[in-house]
Amino acid sequence: MDVVLDQAEQKGTGRWTVQNALDLGVPITGIAEATFARALSGSVPQREAARGVLPAHTTPWQIEDRDAFIEDVRLALYASKVVAYSQGFDQIAAASAEFGWDIDRGAMARIWRGGCIIRARFLNRITEAYERDVNLPLLLADEYFTGAVANGVQAWRRVVSGAALHGVPTPAFSSSLAYYDGVRAERLPAALIQAQRDFFGAHTYRRTDSGGTFHTTWSSGRAEEVA
Repeated sequence: MDVVLDQAEQKGTGRWTVQNALDLGVPITGIAEATFARALSGSVPQREAARGVLPAHTTPWQIEDRDAFIEDVRLALYASKVVAYSQGFDQIAAASAEFGWDIDRGAMARIWRGGCIIRARFLNRITEAYERDVNLPLLLADEYFTGAVANGVQAWRRVVSGAALHGVPTPAFSSSLAYYDGVRAERLPAALIQAQRDFFGAHTYRRTDSGGTFHTTWSSGRAEEVA
């Protein structure tokens, strides 16, 4: 590993997946960050300009219990992988609805297991999840995957927070954890985003306590109007 050049190449699959997800409006943060990480690795002039110039203000990561740390990373990887599959199946479901494909997600997972570059053993678990609920809105919400991620979420947080504190980039782990926390949140900061959109471009917003759409004259009087 020490002599392998740290510039990851790509054939385009990740890029096409991310482009399509943006078209469909589906968040696939893990795959996107993995794709961008490859792009960053190949940004040699930028990396050379930053090296030794941008301060880190970190200390070396001291691993006191090697076996426990490896187990934490394993659990973080598994949880992030579950998120990637959950997001990917959301993208497939969105494309199926958009183009009228009527895809059976459980059958698709079974086909992949039989012969495909994607042959993860837990594809069987995915098939079982969609057999339990053919209209499952979120793979993460299936009882098996909920339990699997819950088993490793504390390790996941330790790995991501430790990496951030010690200046180690973990974009796929970090973005997958952020998605996990976002998708399970009762309320998101998107309320602020939508209010800002209304402030800057009069894009209107909806309220939690009534129907319809509204616009506020934020810079003069802050009067609210029905849009």
